[in-house]
Amino acid sequence: MANDNSTKWSLDPTHSELTFKVKHLMITNVTGQFNVISGEVAASDANFNDAKVAFTANAGSVNTANEQRDGHLKSPDFFDTEQFPNIAFSSNHYDAASGTIMGDLTIKGVSKPVTLDVEFSGTNKDPWGNEKAGFSITGKINRTDFGLNWNAALEAGGVLVSEDVRIAAELQFVKQAN
Repeated sequence: MANDNSTKWSLDPTHSELTFKVKHLMITNVTGQFNVISGEVAASDANFNDAKVAFTANAGSVNTANEQRDGHLKSPDFFDTEQFPNIAFSSNHYDAASGTIMGDLTIKGVSKPVTLDVEFSGTNKDPWGNEKAGFSITGKINRTDFGLNWNAALEAGGVLVSEDVRIAAELQFVKQAN
């Protein structure tokens, strides 16, 4: 992660979420989330200017509120969760001024560079004295870049599932004692 002078922050999963949206039938969005996520940040700067981020989502925890669809997403057609249980992101540059983070996203064993938009919401202490930091992250990826190629052609033209996937995360981190 960062150098020895950095402050470590761990994801507070009970106050965080990672969701995605993808067009279905080219007319509506289906929303899903990953119920099991973890992550850590290391930064020596209070504004996280030099932040290094490592984030993981358990692919088998995918939840679209439809058991049959979730089963299909866990299959080799999509995430292949038996062979590739985790989705991971590791940052290589965070630019607080522009509100972007760049890093490598790994899905289904395929790593690709991605750039995501970040809004740092600041820090605050909870009623128990724990210092927390909040971030909103958004972005878009092409699922076929990661080997998630399954689709079906529609009779009227187009495809069943869009290649573009919009990602949104609301992440709260708790400062670790030095």
